[in-house]
Amino acid sequence: MKKQRGFTLIELIMVIVILGVLSAFALPRFADFGEDARVASLNALAGALRAAANIAHAQQLADGGTPGADVTLEGADITMVNGYPTADEDGITTAAQVAGDYTITGGGTAGGSVLTYTLTTGAGCTVTYKAATAATENQNPITAAPAVVVTPGGC
Repeated sequence: MKKQRGFTLIELIMVIVILGVLSAFALPRFADFGEDARVASLNALAGALRAAANIAHAQQLADGGTPGADVTLEGADITMVNGYPTADEDGITTAAQVAGDYTITGGGTAGGSVLTYTLTTGAGCTVTYKAATAATENQNPITAAPAVVVTPGGC
């Protein structure tokens, strides 16, 4: 007579119980990626702002314009101050093509103006853009390039 081999019902139940216990501990760790996604969104915006500022600056240098001369990128006019985009809608926001998930506050056309982008889904999730500064507005030498700061607190 040939004997059949297989798992007993008790063995199958034990495997299911062990898998249940493991998933109860592991699932909460992998279930909430919301904060990570919000921080990644902030970092992506910061990278876009830095890249757009440098591209606009390079375009102005290529055009041979003065540090306050506006530039055109992809058909959009970008306002400039001290060789970089201004901290407003017509400057860095247009250059970086920021739209959608951010509330925009502050800013201005003067050097050193600060524009703040706040993620609409997280009150403490912000990125700030500080316009470039010069000893004399729109005159070389530029004393500080634009600064972009990510604040992920409260995401």
